[in-house]
Amino acid sequence: MRQLICERIRRLESCADVDSNAGDWSALSGGSINQCYRLQLAGHHYFVKLSRARQGLAMFTAEAAALTELSASSLMHIPSVLVCDEVAGSAFLVLEYITLRPLLEETGERFGYALASLHRQGAEYFGWAMDNTIGLTAQDNSRHQEWPTFFAVCRLQPQFMLALERGASLAFGQMSEQLLARLPCILGDHKPLPSLLHGDLWSGNVATDEEGRPVLFDPASYYGDREVDLAMSELFAGFPASFYRGYHACWPLSESYPQRRQLYNLYHIVNHYNLFGGHYLRQAEAMMRDLLHCS
Repeated sequence: MRQLICERIRRLESCADVDSNAGDWSALSGGSINQCYRLQLAGHHYFVKLSRARQGLAMFTAEAAALTELSASSLMHIPSVLVCDEVAGSAFLVLEYITLRPLLEETGERFGYALASLHRQGAEYFGWAMDNTIGLTAQDNSRHQEWPTFFAVCRLQPQFMLALERGASLAFGQMSEQLLARLPCILGDHKPLPSLLHGDLWSGNVATDEEGRPVLFDPASYYGDREVDLAMSELFAGFPASFYRGYHACWPLSESYPQRRQLYNLYHIVNHYNLFGGHYLRQAEAMMRDLLHCS
């Protein structure tokens, strides 16, 4: 399998004269869904993801499309896509290899400015050109003109249904129905523009390159309310204060943003329950009680 992948890369990179071997593969840590490697071949380095999951090729195809769309931002260093395909029963995605550095206080402001610039890339609808995944969970990106409808139908409702199938309590089901019914009231007169989102913006999916340029990877992209990215960045912490200063200096958030932050993060907490189980159900129920109480 590895040799076949290397042969595909050689053909694409016009280096067929190089010895036909399987290259030098180094396993990388941190991937909880796919196997990840740094591949050295013909004097170049590549980042390779392998998946034996049934939906692996579809997941990689959507990821490749998102990276290509995100790369329109000149302020970000988005890994370029070389090839996405399937061989010997395994889907694979080959990307540009970038030496990553952690996002620090001294580089956070530049990252915040770049993300605000990325969010200014808009569309005439909420959603995206194709469905994708958030982790291993399917993510419906059907196009809608109204943000409350999109967030209810394509984000919260599918996660709630999965949670109930997984064994969530009757109380969870009742609160989820109430929350969906009150969603227009919770969002009020908030009418965001559709912004290109990373979609899974926790600290493990951001970095800088060796020159300090912001790097985004592992996207779950679509066009939505830009506050969704900001809310998730706060959910698991890990972002320096300078990141938020940089973002707000470029495109300030509304004073009412904190009222929506918990609503947007509820999507990710329920998804974590659907993926991992455990205490995330209790956390989701507590978040829904707060949201219903405040509405």
